[in-house]
Amino acid sequence: MDLGITAKRALVIGGSSGLGFAAAKALAAEGVHLALFARSPGPLATAKEGLVQYPGVEIETLAGDITHRADVVELAGRLRESGGVDILILNTPRPPSPMREFLDEDDDERWSSAYRNQLQGALNVLREITPLIIGKGWGRIVGITSASVKQPMPRHAISTIFRSGVQAALKHLSLEIAEHGVTVNSIAPATIMTPTFAQFHNLEDRVAATPLKRFGTLEEFGGTVAFLASQQSGFLTGQVIQLDGGRTAALV
Repeated sequence: MDLGITAKRALVIGGSSGLGFAAAKALAAEGVHLALFARSPGPLATAKEGLVQYPGVEIETLAGDITHRADVVELAGRLRESGGVDILILNTPRPPSPMREFLDEDDDERWSSAYRNQLQGALNVLREITPLIIGKGWGRIVGITSASVKQPMPRHAISTIFRSGVQAALKHLSLEIAEHGVTVNSIAPATIMTPTFAQFHNLEDRVAATPLKRFGTLEEFGGTVAFLASQQSGFLTGQVIQLDGGRTAALV
């Protein structure tokens, strides 16, 4: 199926690895030109090399930190000069490790770090990049949050609190900019197997808690991103897509 986004331009935050790179790869397969933004030039260069298999796709890499407003302002300026943005994939860093219950989170620096990385950084991106998308009269914003925004998971206190804040911002934004032809949705994943997933979780427990009794793949995640970025998803906005193998038991 042709998703109708060939030659569109996408910005992928955190696009050098993991879920961000999976999103970039899925969009490149649809002929979408990419700007990958992450903190370190080295992984960005590696990611770019991993996307050369898609002929005709333009790939730009930009290093910076979403928690620094000045970096995001500079990013927006460079994108404005190079053709703007049609699609934004908003992927933020992991919460501090190890994960803890709420009453065990007594370290103020962990809270501050998570706030900067997961919420403040996301707000910086949305405030600076959304105007570039609105100006085109068509666009897609896809946030990557967590299944815990619908059903809190044990030892995910910090992640749940700040990613729920991102989810609230996306919902507000979806209502404010719908008239411009821009949709805003999010993917709330759980148990997606990334190269670093096994470092932070008990794999057997995660599979046992998942009704499908397996991990989700990066290809399945990327396919979901591509659909939400597509022409076919044009009447879908303000929604949370639970990509969790059935783990979330909430009715809505």
